[in-house]
Amino acid sequence: MENCLKCEDNEWPNQEKTLCIEKQTEFLSYAGDPLTQIFIISSVILFIIAAVILGIFISFRDTPVVRANNHTLSFILLVSIKLSFLSVFLFLGRPVDITCMLRQTSFGITFSIAVSCVLAKTLMVSIAFKATKPGNPWRKWVGVKLANGLVFIFSLIQSLISVIWLVIAPPYVEHNTHSEPGQIIIQCNEGSAIGFYIVLSYMGLLASVSFIVAFLARSLPDSFNEAKYITFSML
Repeated sequence: MENCLKCEDNEWPNQEKTLCIEKQTEFLSYAGDPLTQIFIISSVILFIIAAVILGIFISFRDTPVVRANNHTLSFILLVSIKLSFLSVFLFLGRPVDITCMLRQTSFGITFSIAVSCVLAKTLMVSIAFKATKPGNPWRKWVGVKLANGLVFIFSLIQSLISVIWLVIAPPYVEHNTHSEPGQIIIQCNEGSAIGFYIVLSYMGLLASVSFIVAFLARSLPDSFNEAKYITFSML
């Protein structure tokens, strides 16, 4: 006890308590972890499925079915879904500052674009059926520009939230030396918990509004209302 020395934060005493040894580093690596392999395989498979569906839409883009389904929104929806699947890879591997900043914001933006497309498609179907009567004021809102504008506005709000978060308190790499004895957990500190929860809350708000609109439009013909099934499946 007269010669007691405290080990550094990145070190840990051996079993005999006579020597300080370096702690092992832990993070969600690409190899050696079954959970990581499941994430990678699932993301790749879903990305390929979305890419095939996008290819089919592009091949038949001039057909009446695709044109009547607002092919622009369908293309944006499929591309954003593909990017959401790819954002999983930002959560894997040894964290660095750039991946910590991109992992939450990139997924938040791409997922918000996807949900905005679903919301815009459902709104446009509802408006189109309300505008069938002559002289109905809803007729002036029917058009592709409104749907594209809604997607742009909803996505822009999420982008602005993410930019403000990154400017004020961006996420950074953190070495957690206290959670697990003898190990250093390399993880991302979100920087601002408020910014993180605002991003999540906005995605939840979009999903909730999409669900409400889909519920109100549940009585519309199924052949024109595929967004209803997409929204209900999100539950």
